[in-house]
Amino acid sequence: MTGTVPGPLVDPLLDPRTPVLVGVGQVSERLDSPGYQGRSPVSLAADAARVALDDAGVAASEIDTIAVVPQFEISLPWAVPLLGASDNPPRSIAARIGASPRRAVLEVGGGQAPQHLVNEFAGAIAAGDASVVLLAGSEAISTITQALSSESRPDFGESPGGSLEARGHGLDGIVSPHHVAHGLSDTPSQYALIDNARRARLKMSRAEYAAAIGDLFSPFTTVAAANPHAAAPVFRDAATLVTPSAANRPLADPYTRYVVAREKVNQGAALLLMSVESARRLGVPAEQWVYLAGHADLRERTMIERASYGSSPAAARAAQHALSLAGIAASDLTAIDLYSCFAAPVFIVAEALGVATDDPRGLTVTGGLPFFGGPGNNYSMHAIASMTSLLRARPGTYGFVGANGGIMSKHSTGVYTTVPHAFRPSDSARIQADLDAVAAPGEALSASGPAVIETYTVKHGRDGSQEGIVLGRLRDDGRRFVARADAILDLLTTGEPIGADVVVRSTGDGNEVT
Repeated sequence: MTGTVPGPLVDPLLDPRTPVLVGVGQVSERLDSPGYQGRSPVSLAADAARVALDDAGVAASEIDTIAVVPQFEISLPWAVPLLGASDNPPRSIAARIGASPRRAVLEVGGGQAPQHLVNEFAGAIAAGDASVVLLAGSEAISTITQALSSESRPDFGESPGGSLEARGHGLDGIVSPHHVAHGLSDTPSQYALIDNARRARLKMSRAEYAAAIGDLFSPFTTVAAANPHAAAPVFRDAATLVTPSAANRPLADPYTRYVVAREKVNQGAALLLMSVESARRLGVPAEQWVYLAGHADLRERTMIERASYGSSPAAARAAQHALSLAGIAASDLTAIDLYSCFAAPVFIVAEALGVATDDPRGLTVTGGLPFFGGPGNNYSMHAIASMTSLLRARPGTYGFVGANGGIMSKHSTGVYTTVPHAFRPSDSARIQADLDAVAAPGEALSASGPAVIETYTVKHGRDGSQEGIVLGRLRDDGRRFVARADAILDLLTTGEPIGADVVVRSTGDGNEVT
């Protein structure tokens, strides 16, 4: 299936309600680029939507549903948009492009959101509940950051009016005030717990694992260097990516700045989905059509409840189920894009697919979040758009997109192809029930006594300060705990902490390991 088939592939017996992806759009701007406009998140998303509509040759008036991935500043309940924001992003985008959708949706946050929306609204189209659906999202974090230091700040606030289906923040099971109080207040430190546990499982040294991260991501920089929308279109070799320097400071062991998602970007992307019936009615050429052959949406347990910190059964099952639904194997894929906010999701999903990290097909079609850019929750919208263009150029082939939200918490996957595929609902609900039925350990909020370290990280401040954090298990009853571990920084920075015997005690400031 990795060869190409000439000409458009059309099955005249397809159900007219079969969903197809017919239009894709991406826009971007860098602060130092010619023609930089300092566009707002809504403006970037609207411009991407125009590109997607032009790609399909469809008028905005045909859109009956707009669903938007929220920008970071409105996807957290405590965040305040520093330059203001639309209180109804779907309607703001609609007004700019001349659309009057009957339904406007603001999705929950998380990197899974773009692929989840494709899965959801492909099903809605197949069920006859929608005909023409626009998905969009964007970030202007780079512009916003720069504008905050300017005497003349733009105002990105607006209130377009109209109905809105706002789905909330979706943070249950992801953000724990107790864990935040013990230092797990940032994303790098939480993903570092996963990568360090995986390193120990593979019995790799710190140096070996750092080299593996560099080897994983250097090919990503090659792809980013050729992508006109990349925020950092620069090739970097493996050693440069993982060697600390003034520009590449340590963040949380084992990460340096170069190998984590790059959030200061100005990027927007949009996708246009519709039924085969609508595509024929609107005259969208068949060579534009891309089918969702397989998909899945699954959720991982909370960090403290996971059987193993160095793996993700939900991520693995989501990847495997999407391929199964499509009726293909990973070896049949021509292109792959794995969510790459940090190394762990790439390593773990590649393992689930049985794909080597140095597979000649590559593991990204954009350049990945550290190099292409991590536009908030919307990265995978760009991956899907890039994958669509790639598959159109190679008809008859298949591509896989894996999206991830939270702390490897939410997993949405999609298999795309120009080969006609009837839409099939996933079996995600049954698989989720199986995952949830596995017994989980309890948590000791106030932990005292002999314990063993299961994973750890050391956070590095800009001033050179260090902060140790461990997740451990009490010897007496097997309950897990989070604790500060500044008293054992020597062990956390030079030895092998995982499996080490320690003592944890509960104080007025929380749990501490000695």
